[in-house]
Formats: sequence, C-alpha cells, structure tokens
Amino acid sequence: MSTPPPITPHEATDAPGPGLPGALGRTAAALRRALRPGRLPRSERRDLDDCRRERDRWQRHADSYERELTRVRLDHAHLLAWLAALHPASAVLAPDSEAGPDGVHHLRIEAGGRQLSWRLHPADLPLFAHTPYAPHALAADGPPATDQAAHLRRHTRLLALEGTLLTEPAEPTATVTGPRRPPKAPTHPPPSP
Repeated sequence: MSTPPPITPHEATDAPGPGLPGALGRTAAALRRALRPGRLPRSERRDLDDCRRERDRWQRHADSYERELTRVRLDHAHLLAWLAALHPASAVLAPDSEAGPDGVHHLRIEAGGRQLSWRLHPADLPLFAHTPYAPHALAADGPPATDQAAHLRRHTRLLALEGTLLTEPAEPTATVTGPRRPPKAPTHPPPSP
C-alpha cells in the first residue's frame, strides 16, 4: 500500500473545506455567512425594507381613504334621515330583497310625483327610527340612478324657483337725512383783565 504524497502549502490554500487560509478561505467563509438559511444579503435586505416602507405608506393612504369614505357615508345618511323627516307621508324603509332584515336597506321617498330610492348601510339604520318600516322588500319601480339624479335636479330648481316667486321682496330701507348744517365756530373764553 502506498501513502498519498504530502500536501504542499500552495495546494492547502486551494483545497476545499473549513479553516482555509488565505483569500480563498476568507471568500468561502463570507459566502457561507451570506448564504446561511434565513439570512438575506445586504442588497436584498434593503430591497425588502424599501418594500415594507412602501407597503406601510400605501396602507396609510388606504386607511385615510377609508376614514374619509366612512365620514361621507355618515353625512349622506344624516341628510337622508333629515329628508325622510321632511316627507313623513311618503318615506318608507325596507330591507333589500337579497340582504335580509340585518343587511342593506332602501329608503323610498316620493318627491315631485316620482318615487326615489337610496341604499342604506346597516350601521346607519338607527338614524331612521322615525321612518315607517316595511318588513318585506318593496317592488323596484323607482327610476334608474341617472334618471333619479336628473329628476332631483329638476325638482330642486322648481322648489328654488317657487321659493323666490312666493317670497315678498324685502323693502329697501330708506335713510332719512336732513339738511346739512354748517359746523359751529369754536367759542373761545373771553380774555381775562
């Protein structure tokens, strides 16, 4: 049996394995550290951090948009509740045919000889406690949304015109001014003796 020849120092620096001396050993150690499971290289870590910051920025935008949308929906519901209180003879609240009693509801009001309808979020229903409730869905005989908007614009103009025609114009207030008098001459005290 023959024994292998001894390793020369030059061959030792190029041999694979842990504890290699020289530049090759340092490179191999750096690669092992970089490729360790669960660890990302620095450039990928920066990309991941950038993506997380971008995600957080867009999440803040989405949250802000949702808050604004909720505020507008609540304002809309308050105005519709007020409108229902102004039209107690024709206002009725009914569940949507597909949603059931706990889901979306419709507010129906007759204005200007036509039936108008709006969808209401379930969270807004307490605002309509004063409105009569129909436990079953009403027939959809109202105009489409575009016709409803046009009808509302016409009806609003008609009401505004009626308001200006039936109100008495305010009388102009006349100010009475008399003849202007010349200013009095200042009086000086008499000289003392």
